[in-house]
Amino acid sequence: MADTAITSTLRRTGTAPTRSTLPSAAMLRTAGPPVLLIVLLGLVTIAEPNFFSTTALAVVTAQALPILLLGLGQMFVILTGGIDLSIAAVCSLGTVILAQTIGATGPLAILITVVATAAIGALTGFLITLGQVPSFVVSLGALGFWGAIALALSGSTTIYIDNHYGAIFWLSSKSFLSMPLAVWIGIVIAAGIWAFMHYHPRGNIFHIVGLGERSALMAGIRTKAVRITAFALSGLFAGLAAVVLSSQQQSAAPQLADALLLPAIAAVLVGGCAITGGIGGAWKVIVGALIVTVLRVGGSVAGVDPNYQQIVYGGVVIAIVVLTLDRSKLSIIK
Repeated sequence: MADTAITSTLRRTGTAPTRSTLPSAAMLRTAGPPVLLIVLLGLVTIAEPNFFSTTALAVVTAQALPILLLGLGQMFVILTGGIDLSIAAVCSLGTVILAQTIGATGPLAILITVVATAAIGALTGFLITLGQVPSFVVSLGALGFWGAIALALSGSTTIYIDNHYGAIFWLSSKSFLSMPLAVWIGIVIAAGIWAFMHYHPRGNIFHIVGLGERSALMAGIRTKAVRITAFALSGLFAGLAAVVLSSQQQSAAPQLADALLLPAIAAVLVGGCAITGGIGGAWKVIVGALIVTVLRVGGSVAGVDPNYQQIVYGGVVIAIVVLTLDRSKLSIIK
């Protein structure tokens, strides 16, 4: 009942989308990503008939997992109408923290890493809400700051994990139904997020803030706390991605995840989450992460230079934003 009242308030104030607002954009967000994924899978299968072999699928899902985890964290921020450009730098820093603590603490290093990156994300969110500065500006500064911290802590070198590597090795070495256990854990986490957002009475709190922060505030929602929580979750998932990357690479590096920033954002947007906030979910991010990964794998199969993949990601992000932008929430496009 409370959520219905809030939604009604948003509609009365003109901040909630109606069915007549953007039917084409809504259709694109719902049906477009799965159709695009199927088309891409078909094209790659034509180019490489063995693409659906168990070995190939294991490789694809393993590559998609870090993008998925970073995308899930980014999703919470985008749902509130913000963006976190620091997730990749925080993830790289997380690998360094993990490598430097795992020798002395063993499996406890995983918890240390995730707590540290979640605290970093919460700090970013706090600075944004306290200073009332756009998230783009603060997170861009955080990208450079935490990237520099990672360089300083690591001595600008790759750190190979030898002691207690078994504490994280199982994530990438053990498999179930031909896919690494880490992939299944990622799917379970996404399912948990979906269940919370779908069934919990306050599960749509991030959506409500994204649809209209002022109306949400008038409805009694602590919008600042929600935004800080969104950035804390972004940091937490960056830490989880750091653990997975370190498990896959058996190493840490101050720039290990830097190339995943654009793919992670692309996964959220391509999956159907609106950049203007309020629309999106975990399953959409899964589809988006698979699309981005298939684009990467398909490019390799087709012999496309990896250096051009960033051009593809950038073009896809621009196209998706243009097609799905909710212009009813923006009186002036700047």
